[in-house]
Parts: sequence; structure tokens; C-alpha cells
Amino acid sequence: MAIPALVLFEWRRGPRNLAELALQEALFPSDEAVSFGPSEAIEAAELYRSVGRSRSREVDLAIAACAIARGAELWTQNLADFIDIPGLNIHTPV
Repeated sequence: MAIPALVLFEWRRGPRNLAELALQEALFPSDEAVSFGPSEAIEAAELYRSVGRSRSREVDLAIAACAIARGAELWTQNLADFIDIPGLNIHTPV
């Protein structure tokens, strides 16, 4: 299991306390975050052109592209943000 750098960005920009940050580092160390490179950028651009409401979803589409490019399952509690993305394998934890 890994955390994309874009998810790390979304997570850390929110109001987080020291305990939350420590837990995140224990589970998903920042220095091991999955980068957003050329293949992810190309995939994200293709998704941007193929889904609705793309102008308000750039980061979500880039996160989805990271999962698709790696053949990984995306874990999310925000199913509505990702449900219409073609080729994305989604897991929603209970």
C-alpha cells in the first residue's frame, strides 16, 4: 500500500494536528510517496477529457491516474469523486 504524493498534498494541506501527522508518517512515510510523473500526467489528461465536471476535479483525476497507471486499487471514502472514472479499480473501506 502506498500514498500518492498528490494525496499527501491534499492530506497535509488540511488542518492536521501533530498526532494525525505522526500517524500518517507511521503508516505512509512522506519520503515514500508515489510520484506523479509523465505516464500519470498523460493518463490524467486523458481522464480530464473523458469525464464530466473535469475542471473542478483536477487533483482527483490526477490521483486516479496514479492508480490506473500502476494497475493499483484506489482506496477512498469519497466514492462519488471517483465512481465515473473509466478503468479505475475502487475499494471503499467499511
